[in-house]
Amino acid sequence: MPIFERPPIETLAPAKDRWTPLYLEHGRLEVDDSSVKWVGGDRMVCRIPIATVSALILGPGTTLTHAAIKACADCNTPLFWMGADGLRFYSYGIQPNHDNSMARLHAEAWASKKRREDIARQMFRFRFEDVEVSSSTVQQLRGMEGRRVKFTYERLGLQYGVTWKGRDYNPQKWDLADGINRALSAANASLYALTSAVCLSMGFIPQLGFVHDAGTLPFIYDVADLYKHETSWPAAFQAIQQDPKDDGTLARQFLKEKVEQVKLLQRMPRDLGKLFDNPTPLV
Repeated sequence: MPIFERPPIETLAPAKDRWTPLYLEHGRLEVDDSSVKWVGGDRMVCRIPIATVSALILGPGTTLTHAAIKACADCNTPLFWMGADGLRFYSYGIQPNHDNSMARLHAEAWASKKRREDIARQMFRFRFEDVEVSSSTVQQLRGMEGRRVKFTYERLGLQYGVTWKGRDYNPQKWDLADGINRALSAANASLYALTSAVCLSMGFIPQLGFVHDAGTLPFIYDVADLYKHETSWPAAFQAIQQDPKDDGTLARQFLKEKVEQVKLLQRMPRDLGKLFDNPTPLV
């Protein structure tokens, strides 16, 4: 008899009804007494209600058993691997959906040049409703977004009293980056994990982006960009305002709070559904 009994599919909570992700590092994820538990490096044991968590984010120093992976898969709970201090989003595990209907819808939209550009414009309008983009190319949209992003960073710097010199960092020379650039990367990486959890649970294809086209997760970057201005960016500036030497812990904490405040887990599935069901601009 298996230690962990697979729950019936109809009892599993959808992404919009689950908790925000849990970040774990320096410990072991295993199954015991019919539950998934986390055994920290400090010997603290924490049982995890795996079927109600939107994702588990695994940081450095984590190990996990085959039974723990199986339990996550049985509960449609995705796993994500992140680098030191949450500064790099490396990979994800299971794609927790039960059919390919959304993947086919996604692929059909991406394969049509006109539909692909229409969705890219909708994504831009989602954040900047005051800009006319009906005739703009994707390349022009990227340029306009870059200017808007720069302005938002400057505004947040003034709002939180954090010196802003620009988005400047090199992953190969990370120690040379200033505090706010490190905090932004930490908060963004966690937002990518959360976004991946929602997109994968709905059956979207991370590799097929509409605005982004490079890297392994362009669609995840597309979707995360819709919400950074109200989640990961202010979380990073708030963290550095409180502790200029934050290692990412505060940035993740504030990100979790903001995700809950704006009801992101409820909004994101609904917004994505509108994006693909309705070709008209999102308002």
